[in-house]
Amino acid sequence: MRSGARAQAAINILSEVEARKRPPADVLKDWGLSHRFAGSGDRAHIGDLVFGALRWKASSAHRMGMDDPRAWVLGALRWGFGVDATSLEQHAYEETHAYAPLTEAERTALAGDNLASATEAVRGDYPAWLDASMARIFGAARAEEGAAMAAPAPIDLRVNRLKAQRPSVLDALLASTQLKPRPDGSPAAFLTPWSPDGIRIPWSQGRSFPWAKEESFVKGGFEVQDEGSQLTALLAGVRPGMQVADVCAGGGGKTLALAALMENKGQLYAYDVDSRRLANSHERIERAGVRNCQVRTPRRDQDVLSDLIGQMDLVFVDAPCSGSGTWRRAPDSKWRLRPAVLDKRQVEQAQALALGAPLVRPGGRLVYVTCSVLPEENEDSVARFLAQEPGFEALNPRQLAGEAGLSAMLPHCHKAGPGLQMTPLATGTDGFFFCVLERRA
Repeated sequence: MRSGARAQAAINILSEVEARKRPPADVLKDWGLSHRFAGSGDRAHIGDLVFGALRWKASSAHRMGMDDPRAWVLGALRWGFGVDATSLEQHAYEETHAYAPLTEAERTALAGDNLASATEAVRGDYPAWLDASMARIFGAARAEEGAAMAAPAPIDLRVNRLKAQRPSVLDALLASTQLKPRPDGSPAAFLTPWSPDGIRIPWSQGRSFPWAKEESFVKGGFEVQDEGSQLTALLAGVRPGMQVADVCAGGGGKTLALAALMENKGQLYAYDVDSRRLANSHERIERAGVRNCQVRTPRRDQDVLSDLIGQMDLVFVDAPCSGSGTWRRAPDSKWRLRPAVLDKRQVEQAQALALGAPLVRPGGRLVYVTCSVLPEENEDSVARFLAQEPGFEALNPRQLAGEAGLSAMLPHCHKAGPGLQMTPLATGTDGFFFCVLERRA
């Protein structure tokens, strides 16, 4: 398939998404099954176009003067992927399955750029109804922060300290995949800037990184985990020998990070209110070589955490949230977010904190984390909790960064109430909020 046909396929897929309100990933999969002639490269490029159109949907609509799948795809090609207007004109004539020739209005729009006159929400490609929330945390820089959250994300890996070391895993990846050292010849360009365990695979249009097939992954040498998520585990202050509970364990990503920092010493409990989220955790725990973790599956007739009350040195609450901090990985989710969903997530956050707080011993820590940039889910949720639980006190982020050896990162984070806010623009990570509360009584 040539460029014009790939673009038209993306337009057709997005039209189906809009008409039937289906997840774009599902429509992409169905399209691939019904168009067997499309090779893996075609499917990868079309997928990038579909999600690119969703990344820059608002800014493309403004620039093009039209708000439909064709405008989103043409806008993504022009301003997201950097295809010049002359090439876009030519692609329409490449083959019979290409998109229709440009109209005069489209030709004029693609030759210029009127984004400077747009609102902050349009320039930042986020829903307009969230502008007040974005302004609270980012102020006048909210458009730039939003634009960074719309850009494609790299793939970050966390090397598992229990089984491997970062240099050996990177060497293995360079030897077995299409990863190539940068022009300076140094593989250090693939190391994450803050996490001592991170490897970063840059995003490349139309190409994927088959990490699940890597021998080092199969043997438990690494997990896929954004650097920001890795940093929350490091900042928590977990140490070998501690009693730790991860009460929103989900698939177990942060559970495994905590276990590695504990060096299989002490005891780690993994729990989630939804047992389905824990389904893959046993396999992941075994592959990672974790021996100090108990998975506590919820039961209708039993409180499976009752024996942990007042016993935990650290309770980790990776709370349910809007996922706004991961928009660059799931750009369709930002347009589906609604005020009612945001309200529901705040209720769930309060419930998660209420679940974890009784488990913390005096002098122990309650760690609150979200993958959100919205203050309603972050500092507001913490403030509501502290108003109801005066026995807890927020710790100084500077102290936490010093303990974790991450003081150099601190100036790059946004201060968010008593916590820290990481963002793609500020720290090069997903948008994670982090706060530690210590139980004084």
